[in-house]
Amino acid sequence: MLREALTPMTLPPGHRVVISELGEAPLDAIARHAALVAMPAPDPATLGDRDVLIAIASASVGWVDLLMTSGQYQHPPRPPYTPGLEYAGTVAWRGPGAAGVEVGDRVLVDGLLAGPRSLGDYQAYGGFASYGVAPVEAVHRIPGGLSFDQACNLLGSYETAYHCLVTRGRLQPGETVLIHGASGSTGLAAVHLARRLGATVIATGRSEAKLAAVLREGAHHVVCTRGADGPRPFRDEVKALTGGRGVDVVYDGVGGDVSVESLRCVRFGARYLIVGWAATPFVARGKGLRGAPNANQLPTNLIMMKGLDVLGCPTVISTVNDPTLRPPRLAYVLAWAAEGTLRPHVSDVFPLAEFRAAMEAKWRGDVVGGCVVRP
Repeated sequence: MLREALTPMTLPPGHRVVISELGEAPLDAIARHAALVAMPAPDPATLGDRDVLIAIASASVGWVDLLMTSGQYQHPPRPPYTPGLEYAGTVAWRGPGAAGVEVGDRVLVDGLLAGPRSLGDYQAYGGFASYGVAPVEAVHRIPGGLSFDQACNLLGSYETAYHCLVTRGRLQPGETVLIHGASGSTGLAAVHLARRLGATVIATGRSEAKLAAVLREGAHHVVCTRGADGPRPFRDEVKALTGGRGVDVVYDGVGGDVSVESLRCVRFGARYLIVGWAATPFVARGKGLRGAPNANQLPTNLIMMKGLDVLGCPTVISTVNDPTLRPPRLAYVLAWAAEGTLRPHVSDVFPLAEFRAAMEAKWRGDVVGGCVVRP
């Protein structure tokens, strides 16, 4: 079937979100420095030979998108900018050198090569917009019949889970992994991936209702880390689930009190994966200032006596330092999505005009798995 490229005359104008300056904290930035503004359709005459113009259908709302608005992520954007690390949509135009995709293709865009977390000319094109422009190497046909909402939640979450569990954690079939923050986007991806790898999954979270969803998504066991009066100990429960032995691997994207309690849940010689610190987001100063005046701490006596391997797992930084890490990781994620064994779960969908509500829902932890805005 012949598919003709849309011309500048037939591309309607749209909208995009603009962060005019970095805030002291994400909610401050969203309330005071974020706006939805008109966006003319990019003119293909101004684009490059290998560029692809995408009419965006869905953009993920991630934790990094929030931290970026206050400059508390390790890669601060330059305001004014449009948030949205990952997005999916339909090819509206491609340059003559952009082989491999065609007008009308359903595609997802690689957030390491285009958008606010990328480096270079495509950083300006965030996903909270009607249109995006990306180099052809950043554009992938959507695998496995995923929806646009699922596709824009694929690479960041599952590549993070792969880097942490496989590259750093060396997770093996038959091992037991304790996954904290399992209802979040990367946490739930870790649940899916650990199951795919043949591990037993003990998933934790603060909400019984969200943990019920995590159980439906494949966790073998769930443990609530919060009681009526605040955080609750969970060592005995985890030890009981492992026959007193303790877990082989901890996937910790939460930090704070959960980390300390987790050190009591492991077998001798376990691997402890530091993925993030969602419970203590203000370790760094706001407004893009560098430094970590509120750095988290772990008890070295427990680390020593348990013989632990404590492993930092910064997926993007590791990939920048060693680009050879990425091709096999990306190939596995795309292949497993194509065969249907990895399918992102998306619980919340908002129109782009309600981007503040979407970002606030993500900040509060209301979301299970992915959250998206639709232009």
